[in-house]
Amino acid sequence: MSVADFTPIVDPNALGEFVGEVWDREIVPELVDYVAIPAKSPHFDHDWEKNGHIDRAVEHMARWAEGKLAELPGATLQVVRLEGRTPVILIEVPGAVDDTVLLYGHLDKQPEMIGWAEGLGPWIPVLKDDKLYGRGGADDGYAIYASVTALLALRKQAVPHARAVVLIEACEESGSYDLPAYMEHLADRIGTPSLVICLDSGCGNYDQMWLTTSLRGLAGGLLTVEVLNEGVHSGDASGIVPDSFRLARALVERIEDDQTGEVRLPELNVQIPPDRRTQAKVAAEALGEEVWRKFPFAGKTRPPTLDGTELVLNRTWRPQLAVVGAGGLPDPANAGNVLRPSTTLKLSVRLPPTTDADKAQAALAAALTADAPQGAEVRYEGNQTSGGWNAPPLAPWLEAAVQRASQATFGKPAVMMGEGGTIPFMGMLGETFPKAQFVITGVLGPHSNAHGPNEFLHIPTGKKVTACAALILAEHAQRS
Repeated sequence: MSVADFTPIVDPNALGEFVGEVWDREIVPELVDYVAIPAKSPHFDHDWEKNGHIDRAVEHMARWAEGKLAELPGATLQVVRLEGRTPVILIEVPGAVDDTVLLYGHLDKQPEMIGWAEGLGPWIPVLKDDKLYGRGGADDGYAIYASVTALLALRKQAVPHARAVVLIEACEESGSYDLPAYMEHLADRIGTPSLVICLDSGCGNYDQMWLTTSLRGLAGGLLTVEVLNEGVHSGDASGIVPDSFRLARALVERIEDDQTGEVRLPELNVQIPPDRRTQAKVAAEALGEEVWRKFPFAGKTRPPTLDGTELVLNRTWRPQLAVVGAGGLPDPANAGNVLRPSTTLKLSVRLPPTTDADKAQAALAAALTADAPQGAEVRYEGNQTSGGWNAPPLAPWLEAAVQRASQATFGKPAVMMGEGGTIPFMGMLGETFPKAQFVITGVLGPHSNAHGPNEFLHIPTGKKVTACAALILAEHAQRS
């Protein structure tokens, strides 16, 4: 079927009304209760099984979904548990055409983080100004509700769709290390999807649909510099004993230019594809100064450039280093004039989508540990490695379907842009299903602050993204 031959079979206004009613009546209250569950990912809660928060979140979502699946003939839900691994929720909904769509999301959360505004908190759900504040609603607890509701919306209008598999994992924020085992275990039940819809990404604004075309990878670990077996008086030792923080800083300088922020190691850099540069320019024009103004800069802090295209490429296709934690440093109120024995820095490097993450991790280790300054004890323990992902070109039917869905739902065209985050599952799926098409989208827009304080879900965008998913599912079935 050509784009010109397309005939819409869905009433988008009726679909939008149905989706909005389900969100207001059921999804928002369910998400309020979900936000209150501290279901931290196993990387941040090593006793997750004993604490039971992930299981509570699983049971909470499964209960709601099971109740709704009664309206989808033949649909089934199973909580699948492999020994020693976080569980997954698997929903199977029969379709009217001989094809499969996989809809993906996750329910595990990032840790608390400091800096929440008064009255807000990671496990304190607050509804205010069309936003649900708290950890996990947008990243990405809403996914199971949106996926099931999109299918219900098509059922309401008797619109056919392909067989749908909804997969919700509980390990994404830890790098999805449990997921390969489930993909193998459930391979026959998942089948071979021709379309993957992932609702775990971001949006440049709340005015149109945003399609994620690439995701960065991640390499990180702990850099420890040890100079003493115990702390000593700085008046006695400074000038003789090197400061461990200074040496750590010098080692980090091997990785990153402290003036420009550019990552020096060639193993971490790639040639940016021309089509991604073109898409970055279009996205930058759509966003304007919001590319950088969306961030809560302190004082007169500014980005490295005000060129919107370059900033989009910085956060999507160029490696970037951040020191996200430190050890060996006492609270300033309790810091005496002592040369500390050691400094530990937790390094997080976002990698370009096509960088080999294992080679990048090896390059980091080599650069940080070779020729230790002043003979200090230097250790680098790589503890986080995830590959990036660069989407295959959109099939003409899908590109047209995405644009129609955005116009029908938001009243504006869709925009394509890479995202700076990491969704390990996408790379895994790209390798497993090389012929699949991907729709990666989400609700994490300006100021939503995923992983940080004051994280929120923009409810109107959640409704519209749900409606867009339904419209795309309908068009997929028409062309199958």
